[in-house]
Amino acid sequence: MRKAVRAIILKDDSILLIHRNKFGSEYDVLVGGGVGIGENSEQALMREIQEETGVVVTQPRLVYIERAGEPYGDQLIFICRYVSGDPMLAESSPEFKIDQMGSNRYQPVWRKFDELDHDNFRSPALKQAIIHGLKYGFPQQPIDITNSEQV
Repeated sequence: MRKAVRAIILKDDSILLIHRNKFGSEYDVLVGGGVGIGENSEQALMREIQEETGVVVTQPRLVYIERAGEPYGDQLIFICRYVSGDPMLAESSPEFKIDQMGSNRYQPVWRKFDELDHDNFRSPALKQAIIHGLKYGFPQQPIDITNSEQV
C-alpha cells in the first residue's frame, strides 16, 4: 500500500498549506506527498517540503496517522519547527511543472489558525485533529485519526 507524508508547519498564528485548484475544485492540503523508493519517511518529508515550499524546518515529529485507503494509502503527519523562508514552489518540482499548465494549480499559502475551521480542507478528520492540536497541544506519541473520535 502507498505511504505518504504530510507536514504541519506553524508560524506565529498561521499554518502553511497548499491551496489546490484541481480542475475547478478548490481545497487546501498539508504540504507533502508520496514516499519514494529508497526513502524513509523523514527523507520524503524534507524533500516534499523543499519541492512544495522551499521553507526550512527542523525537528519533524510524527503526531498523526490517517489510513486513507486506496489510492491515498497511509498518511504519516509530522509537526515540524519552522525556521525560515518564504513559501514558493521549487521550479524543479513536479508540482511547479503541473502548476504551469494552468488547470491543476498548487499554491503554498499561510492560513490563519482561526480560518482553518471554515477552510475547505482535505481531510475533515485531519482538519479536526489539527484544530484540536492547536488548542490543546499536539500528541507526544502518534495517534491514529482514521477514526476521528480518537482525537
